[in-house]
Amino acid sequence: MDELNGNGISGKHFLVVGATGELGSRIAGELKSRGAEVTLSGRDQEKLGVLAGQLGAHSIAADLTLPGGPAGIVDALGDQPLDGVVYAAGVVAFGALAELDDDTLDELLLTNFVGYARLLRAVVPRLNKGGQVVQISAVVAESPTAGMAAYSASKAALSAFGKAAALELRRSNVRVLDVRPPHTETGLATRPIDGQAPRLPQGKDPDAVARRIVDAMAAGERDLPSSSFD
Repeated sequence: MDELNGNGISGKHFLVVGATGELGSRIAGELKSRGAEVTLSGRDQEKLGVLAGQLGAHSIAADLTLPGGPAGIVDALGDQPLDGVVYAAGVVAFGALAELDDDTLDELLLTNFVGYARLLRAVVPRLNKGGQVVQISAVVAESPTAGMAAYSASKAALSAFGKAAALELRRSNVRVLDVRPPHTETGLATRPIDGQAPRLPQGKDPDAVARRIVDAMAAGERDLPSSSFD
């Protein structure tokens, strides 16, 4: 229980990517409240600056869809030691497969998967021994959903990539936590890059989801399926 009270977090330095999102910002705030140092990264420089000011954190603006974006975040850390990274970036789209256009497909894959793969490649050599990687996927990685084929695939790819990477990183004593939360009231469904969301059930409380994720980080868990949030 000591770890859940923050001893697994306090004094550690975490990079939170996608920090300006509703879930990313809450995870960053929860880490900070437990005594961690956080560096925030996001695409919207103005929102990032406001959040960094609120949390007393460093910030690095970057576009994950650009080839050099993820590595640029790591380069911008300079010589700072790093104990963990949280990948909370993501976009969503809705619509039938036959109506999926190339730009939407590209942005889904670049943000939800390719950006993560590039970031992990760049950040792993920088992690301290005993470090951790936290990847925020989604319930659709477990249950691909009609009308969300490309989104489901992008999240399943992120999940699979991280799980395979975890097997390699055990030799370096680096843990990977794969998180697949159910629908959460972050407002993401109201901001799709294409299409319109179907009628959705009431989602989970984002504050509770963020706390559960940070609890898992503190406790050294390696897998948080959707059922972990019931």
